Amino acid sequence: MCAAVSSGCPSLDFRNTNSLWCSVLVETLVRCGVGTAVTSPGSRSSALTTALARHPAIEAIPVLDERSAAFFALGQAKRTGRPVALVCTSGTAVANHLPAVIEARESGAPLVVITADRPPELRDCASGQTIDQQKIFGGYVGFYHELAVPEARLELLRYLRQTVAHACARSLAPHPGPVHLNAPFRDPLAPVADATAEPLRAALGPEFFSHLTAGAPCVVTTAWTPPATARGVIVAGPASPADPVEYARQVGRVARTLGWPVLADALSPVRHHAPEGACVVAHYDTLLRDDALAAALVPEEVLCLGGWPTSKVLRGWLARSGAEAQLVAETCANRDGLHLRTRQIAATVDGLEITEVRPESDYTSHWARAEAATAARLEAALAAETGLFEPKAAWLLARHLPAETPVFVANSMPVRDVEYFWPANRKQPRFHFNRGANGIDGTLSTALGVAHGGAPTVLLTGDLSLLHDTNGFLLGAKLRGSLTIVLINNRGGGIFQHLPVAGFEPPFEEFFATPQAVDFGRLCGAYGVEHVVVRDWAQYASLVATLPAQGLRVLEIVTDRRRDAARRKALLSGSV
Repeated sequence: MCAAVSSGCPSLDFRNTNSLWCSVLVETLVRCGVGTAVTSPGSRSSALTTALARHPAIEAIPVLDERSAAFFALGQAKRTGRPVALVCTSGTAVANHLPAVIEARESGAPLVVITADRPPELRDCASGQTIDQQKIFGGYVGFYHELAVPEARLELLRYLRQTVAHACARSLAPHPGPVHLNAPFRDPLAPVADATAEPLRAALGPEFFSHLTAGAPCVVTTAWTPPATARGVIVAGPASPADPVEYARQVGRVARTLGWPVLADALSPVRHHAPEGACVVAHYDTLLRDDALAAALVPEEVLCLGGWPTSKVLRGWLARSGAEAQLVAETCANRDGLHLRTRQIAATVDGLEITEVRPESDYTSHWARAEAATAARLEAALAAETGLFEPKAAWLLARHLPAETPVFVANSMPVRDVEYFWPANRKQPRFHFNRGANGIDGTLSTALGVAHGGAPTVLLTGDLSLLHDTNGFLLGAKLRGSLTIVLINNRGGGIFQHLPVAGFEPPFEEFFATPQAVDFGRLCGAYGVEHVVVRDWAQYASLVATLPAQGLRVLEIVTDRRRDAARRKALLSGSV
């Protein structure tokens, strides 16, 4: 186990990258309740076997034959009820584990099978002792993941910690059984010393593992006792509850009880059903671009609700904060895409009980003041914008759409403009989105499915997303209801203007921006869809304030992609 802060973690081995990687993996196993590891000899698993052999809190047992090793580990898991690690080298050694893995599945024994493998460049090229180990155990394991090739990078070690902890949890819950981690390694496989890992020594103190506990790290409970800190934030990410009003009310209850601010994603009902008495922050993306303010507002605790937020700025700030995170979700699936020091609570927001009521702190008041100032600045800047400007289309929807309008937001820039510029309000729009995989395929068809049989609906989309699914227009004849499509036509992929690749020409314009010159009026005419070119903001406000009861229409807003990107950056940075 880890000793005092001054001495760091003695179990960690900084001799080289593989040594560090494997010692972090083994320390995580130990913290998650693995007390026994059964290994079989082999070159590719050398670093992992070494880490197991040198850890004082784990019994490492070498067994020559992999089949015998697997059944021995199975017996240990059956007797103790605790996860047992089973390690082998690459190739047919892995296949010898299959009979025991099958038995572990059928009898409910918690095995954590870790198979060493060749790195990708040595596969499918007649390299010795190399077979296809991907999902080799099929449906007999409850969880499978191929680990990244080891690198001496803190963010990857966080990923490793989280993934191994999740594997241990899945070996126990919801039903005990085997899990499989496939672990590729590059040379050097032996613990020869180099300088690759040493720079990370200071960052890997005891706190790196302090949140890990034996047993399933996902706690199934309703009662939560928060830590005694006023520097906490609630991150309300994308969510589509059956009752968004009640969901927002319950989040408000939790926020008022804790006295913490709510950083509400644009795709969370909390942004649009702003609960009374809670500090709801909508413009955190802009606030956190100010380095001084971001440093002043660093939290000690984070309560995460819903999916991970859209804002890359917020995600980066959370990842750098060092805060411990409590992730509330209905299941114990691995939902932490940021690889924080995370504990998972399997509960619903309405069932989360917090008994201690705390007053709003100076920390929360700081958030409230910053939010009010930023909201006023952006409001004034957007109100003064007379030309057709992409972010203003989203901002005006928030102001002029009828209350409770269903809104489908396309990925790429539309969802980000909603995130950046849609203020907190109580107009209660019902947001829909495809943020599971974040793709642009099927956007129009999904929005038509939302609109069918429901209230008049709005789709906010870019030109490439719409063009990707023009066959969706064929569904127009079957539509019961109406869909108004707000089309931001910047003649290409606007989101790429905000990426570093935009500075490289060639190949940026042709291969990333992918400019297009489609005449959307003619395209709509071919499908019999109403098409309106928006000339000014007054016309646009009028068109979205009253939605038709039936049919399809496209409101096309033609913008300048490069100009709008520069203007957007200036707004978010506070330079205008």
